Amino acid sequence: MEAKPSKKDLCTNYLLINPKEASLFDIFSVLFSRNLKKRKFIESSFEELESFLYRFLIVISALIQKFLHKISMPMAMIGRTIVFLLNFFYINGGFFGLIRNIMQVRVVIPDKKAAAYLSFIGFTDTRMELDITIKYGNAMYYPALSIMAGKAAYNNAAYNQALIEGQWKMEFLGYKDYWNDFLGRADTQVVMFRDKSVDHDTIVVCFRGTQPFNTEDWCSDVDLSWYEFPHIGKVHSGFLKALGMQNIVGWAQEVDHDSAHPPRRAPLAYYDIRDTLRDLLQKNPEAKFIVTGHSLGGALAILFPGILFYHDEELLLERMEGVYTFGQPRVGDEAFGQYMEENFRKNRIEYYRYVYCNDMVPRIPSDGLFKHFGTCVYYNSEYKPSIIEEEPYKNYLSIWGFIDMRRNAIYELIRSFIMLTKYGEAYKEGWLLFFIRIFGLMIPGVPAHCAQDYVNSTRLGSLRHLHFYHFHHKKNRS
Repeated sequence: MEAKPSKKDLCTNYLLINPKEASLFDIFSVLFSRNLKKRKFIESSFEELESFLYRFLIVISALIQKFLHKISMPMAMIGRTIVFLLNFFYINGGFFGLIRNIMQVRVVIPDKKAAAYLSFIGFTDTRMELDITIKYGNAMYYPALSIMAGKAAYNNAAYNQALIEGQWKMEFLGYKDYWNDFLGRADTQVVMFRDKSVDHDTIVVCFRGTQPFNTEDWCSDVDLSWYEFPHIGKVHSGFLKALGMQNIVGWAQEVDHDSAHPPRRAPLAYYDIRDTLRDLLQKNPEAKFIVTGHSLGGALAILFPGILFYHDEELLLERMEGVYTFGQPRVGDEAFGQYMEENFRKNRIEYYRYVYCNDMVPRIPSDGLFKHFGTCVYYNSEYKPSIIEEEPYKNYLSIWGFIDMRRNAIYELIRSFIMLTKYGEAYKEGWLLFFIRIFGLMIPGVPAHCAQDYVNSTRLGSLRHLHFYHFHHKKNRS
């Protein structure tokens, strides 16, 4: 009988944390013992972990994940209820419109698959139109288009198709749910469309980000589990799995259909997107593509070219123009960052990581293991951009940032009242975002992660500092 492949067949080293069934005693014991083999919730290729700081970070990560697992069911139920009620009132014309419809016996029940059905993120910023002042050729064109795609991706397939074809006048290529071999369900969503005109032909691949009420998504963001690959480095395991890593054969060149247990009911993201792009690029010699995503979607967007590098996909690497991520968490260690930067330079591919102010997600997982890389475009609370190596207060639980983050949360709450007056109707903030900003007084960095401020940043920041981006854009391409 053929031996079953082990994790050593997939990678050189690994550390996997699964605190769901662990006791609090077992979790805290990590602080007092370097022996990982005694910890049932940790699976590792090595027996001991010397660093106390690293063990402390594992404890914090495990506790947060355990808490998130405990509240997963009520969180999901609360989320579904809130989203349904938001759509119920919205589609019936608000509170007074609903009263009128009840009196006239014509209440509309929202359809979750309809183009008019919005997600929670969709309600925080209902803007659908692209900024017509940022045209192709402007250095901010791809970033501005990318964040709008990232915002739209939180909504359903019908919404995305109606938006892309109807309002943006672009070609809708599909919205798919992709399989996660390790969770045994479809858990990754991607929208693809084509932005074509007389002067360019660009395919956009956009990964959907963290769902606010999906605790699995938040667990992935704070998890410290990783796989280490030869000549690549350590990479976050949760993001790899969401991208389409296979359960037994890892990142094989092609899909092994016999390795799926349970059987896959949807394709794997990386392989299906790669094959779709191959077909489109072969048929259209002038076409190029970009990859983007917000939050968790940003992590998947930056890992996608990493696997293309690993597989040496020449056609796709020649035709990839850039990667643009927004509010992206850390995805790998320093060695992985060096591997990615070297390959980006070699293949002349742009990578810009956008961070708005005190957004908490780019500051997790901890800088103790995972490291950011590439060009960080940082916007402050006045939407002024700067190119920096790392965002201020690089770890969310920063002692130095404790007061400043809360002071800034107060400013953003006050700012919400003057956005309409200062910038016009397109920048008016709704009541849902207002309540999120109030919540941000207790947990700063949550409102800053919303797409609203990233859309504002690409529009307002670019208008005042356009020459800066042109200079940097040309410098990187030279």
